[in-house]
Amino acid sequence: MDKGKIIAVLGATGAQGGGLVQAIHEDKSGEFKARALTRNVNSEKALELKKLGAEVVQADVDDLKSLEKAFKGAYGAFCVTFFWDHMSPEKELEQARNMAQAAKAAGLKHVIWSTLEDTRKWVPLTDNRMPTLMGKYKVPHFDAKGEANTFFTELDLPVTFLHTSFYWDNLIYFGMAPKVGTDGTLTFTLPMDNKKLPGIASDDIGRCAYGIFEKGREFIGKSVAISGENLTGSQMAESLSKALGKKVTYNSINPETYRGLGFPGADDLGNMFQFKRDFEESYSGARNLDIARSLNPSLQTFDQWLAKNKDRIPLN
Repeated sequence: MDKGKIIAVLGATGAQGGGLVQAIHEDKSGEFKARALTRNVNSEKALELKKLGAEVVQADVDDLKSLEKAFKGAYGAFCVTFFWDHMSPEKELEQARNMAQAAKAAGLKHVIWSTLEDTRKWVPLTDNRMPTLMGKYKVPHFDAKGEANTFFTELDLPVTFLHTSFYWDNLIYFGMAPKVGTDGTLTFTLPMDNKKLPGIASDDIGRCAYGIFEKGREFIGKSVAISGENLTGSQMAESLSKALGKKVTYNSINPETYRGLGFPGADDLGNMFQFKRDFEESYSGARNLDIARSLNPSLQTFDQWLAKNKDRIPLN
């Protein structure tokens, strides 16, 4: 089939966008082709995407005009921000506004906005169960994305809100791997008690996004929340033990202790885990594995992801 419909992919050199570009490339009979948007078209990752057959175009999410130019002539766009680049909710809001305005200017037929819950709908700023951060957020990297949803709806865009989950890849890149204690034992620490943590392989997010684009109008105007598996800390530790061939013990701590660990963003993440713990029914309940698998039949379980990635998890 002639791949005539262009999907402009923000974050194409990152986890979510990269997974979407890969999914488009792998579907040889599909109707879409990828336009990978990146600040640096000469980076190693950008050149790899070019080799896959993607059109690689320079774009800057902080520059509305560059986004308008990059979206021009496209059928749809995958929009995503990366809070941890700058850790500024205000910057993330501005970037999302630029994406929405550029999508409107380009007359796109389908936009996917990778978003998260605005936790202030569950925990108002006046609620002292968890501290208010930066003056007006409970979980800054969630709340700004959720707040930005209105930029897409106010412009009456044909949008699908894609709610993601905890990346299992955080065990590799974000310092969340099991830690080796002084006695040599491995401990996996989360402030989740016995509540379930929805998780997903980051590249599966892009594959689910591709499934949404394939469905066309079916998901326009809707929210879709995805997960690869919803597991307790004990279940994750059990899977880690099997994969690593070493006993991993789950260490459940309270969110206050987690917020005090001292690394950049510990307070944000401590609040995030507390939100997922305290509102498990809303958060985990929204992430329907059947829907995710219908969008992405190759959706990985945690065990399957570990089988592929166990050697990449740093143990120290």
